[in-house]
Amino acid sequence: MRRFIAGLFLVTMMLPVTVMAESASLTRRDGFLLLWNSIHRALEDNREPYFTDVPAGARGEAEITYAKYRGILGDNLSTSSGQTSEFRPDEPLQLSDAVLWLLRTRSMDDISAMTSENFTALLGKYPLPGVEVSTAFEGPPRIVNHPVTEEELLSLMRVLDDLLVKEDHEVSLYGEKFHGKGTAFGETFDMNALTAAHRTFPHNTLVNVTNITNGKSVIVRINDRGPYVDGRDMDLSVAAFTSIEDRRKGKFRATFQRLGDATLVNQCGDTDPVRAIRISGKTRLIGGVPSRLPLGKDVTFRSTRPFVLRSVRYPDGNITDLQDWILVGESHAFTPSVVGEYVFTVGSKEGRRREMRMMVVSCHQQAKSIPTRGARFVL
Repeated sequence: MRRFIAGLFLVTMMLPVTVMAESASLTRRDGFLLLWNSIHRALEDNREPYFTDVPAGARGEAEITYAKYRGILGDNLSTSSGQTSEFRPDEPLQLSDAVLWLLRTRSMDDISAMTSENFTALLGKYPLPGVEVSTAFEGPPRIVNHPVTEEELLSLMRVLDDLLVKEDHEVSLYGEKFHGKGTAFGETFDMNALTAAHRTFPHNTLVNVTNITNGKSVIVRINDRGPYVDGRDMDLSVAAFTSIEDRRKGKFRATFQRLGDATLVNQCGDTDPVRAIRISGKTRLIGGVPSRLPLGKDVTFRSTRPFVLRSVRYPDGNITDLQDWILVGESHAFTPSVVGEYVFTVGSKEGRRREMRMMVVSCHQQAKSIPTRGARFVL
């Protein structure tokens, strides 16, 4: 009986610690790195002064300093003599900073337009769960702050990325008039290459462009700025445009899926890995699910605890109901048969569901879309 009571006391004492560990807020450093690593963006050499509390060699220094250089970090950072500033890496990440950094890392507008003063307009266009803007403060409306947990930040990322990948854009064509001329990034425009112009996506970003009308897709590399016609969001090269639409139309409606920097995204060899994905509580997928996968490769599902692979939605919209329970030590290998986006639904034994998206590309298509010689990095 004494052993039972002692064991029960030990379990009781451990429970609050476990709950607290799982719900602990992220630090500013860990929260920003989680956001940064999700976009697969290359770093550029720069002479930006280090944050005084994130010096050279510190964890995340390269990413944090580069984000400071590009203006992704800002607003609530204290400055000293206009040259250096404090990042406060070990303080809890507040919701207002998490939302601001999330919006800026997604590059859907100019950095100058994505400020805390514009939260009302931005969140009106891209509503995020649990984010409340209040007018009770002095000055412009502000987000009601609280420390952010990893689960909350991942949820915000999933919601915004899902909104962005479904957003409807007008895409146009540019070709002979610009062929052989210089782009905004110092390259020579080749209308026969799979490239595109965008106003805010970083140079060298790979984007999967899908024609809403016919479902056809092409992966392009951003190597120019534009278009400069109101209402249009991307100019495609002749090769890219005609691969998914009749040239005579001149424009069409499309969705964009940003895949990452061409110098970082793998081509025909390895998969594009992501961090472990939490289904619920302690149930995490080991190795996660790659955001991009070359056709011919397979993805393996396994976890730290039993979970169910409920279904997979194929690029043509068909859904296969699997309901395959995978125990600890077991795995489920899935080999895509066609290019396009796959959506996997998984669940835990507690009933928690989670969707994960994976873009499958052909090596031929991918290799054609990322000529990088002579490129220079300019936001």
